[in-house]
Parts: sequence; structure tokens; C-alpha cells
Amino acid sequence: MAKTVSIEYLIISTSLRSASLSRVMAEAAREEYAKLGVAHQLIDLREYVLPLCDGEAAYGHPHVTTLSALIEAARVIIVATPIYNYDANAAVKNLVELTGSAWENKTVGFLCAAGGASSYMSVMSLANSLMLDFRCLIIPRFVYAKGDDFTSKKQPTPDLTARIHELAGASVKIRNG
Repeated sequence: MAKTVSIEYLIISTSLRSASLSRVMAEAAREEYAKLGVAHQLIDLREYVLPLCDGEAAYGHPHVTTLSALIEAARVIIVATPIYNYDANAAVKNLVELTGSAWENKTVGFLCAAGGASSYMSVMSLANSLMLDFRCLIIPRFVYAKGDDFTSKKQPTPDLTARIHELAGASVKIRNG
């Protein structure tokens, strides 16, 4: 499990699949922040088994407490999520429900991996929820990738890498003015 450290830029990989393309994108974002000299941390939800949000006892779970503290300490959060059935995955929605107010006034960007081009707007329901419920500033440049945005070795193509670089740069610019 990752140690709890207060880092201003937080990347959260929300896929629970071992062969996740959104996690590949999260790793690429981590590399971009390193190149930019930005202190950052990558959180992999596979390392934090979370209870389903029950509106009661789940909030006291140790992993929820840890993730809430990490999210609250961050200023910029990049969410890497797979798209399933025209929506962000259930794990990220559960995370937001469990950590709630820790998201208040954060700058949030998205890295989305999907099976096809048709669901490119699918992250908007999550973005709207974060904007309306927690007053998050959503970076207006999210990265949406499908299978052909990755090489045969499941690495980002140069075009996808460039788009992830643009998102990382936009998050720094928005954060720093």
C-alpha cells in the first residue's frame, strides 16, 4: 500500500483490472509530472479495498480515511478511469461517495480509457457532480483514449502521450496561473 504523504498533485488510477489501459495513462501522467518537476503521487485503487458506500459505517473504514486525507491535502487531482457502459467506472463513483467533502475546491482532470469513440462525453456526469456538489474546477482538457491510442505492447502512442502532456501542463498552468 502506498504511504500517506501530503502531495499537491494526486493521480488516482481507479481501474480494478490488472491489464488496465487507464492505469497505463495514469503512469504516463506520472512521468509527465516528473518531467515538469511537479511533486506528485499516484494512487492505485487496487491497493485500497474499499467498502461500498452505505452512508454510515463505510466512512470509518481505514482505507477511506487514508484516501480522504490524501484527496483533501491535494490541490490538483487527475482521475484515470475506464469507461464502462457509457460512464466512468463504479469504483471512482464509490470513491467520490466515500470521500465526499475531501474533494471540495479541487482542480480535477480526467484520463479516460474506453472501448470506442462513442462514449467520449461519458465522464461529464462525474465532472458535473464534482462541480456542483464539491465546487471543483474541472480542467477543460480531458484525455479520452481508445484501443488504437495504444501500441501493440499496450503503451501510449506518441499522440496519446502528447495529449497526456497537454493535460499535465494545463493542470500546472491552471494551478499556478
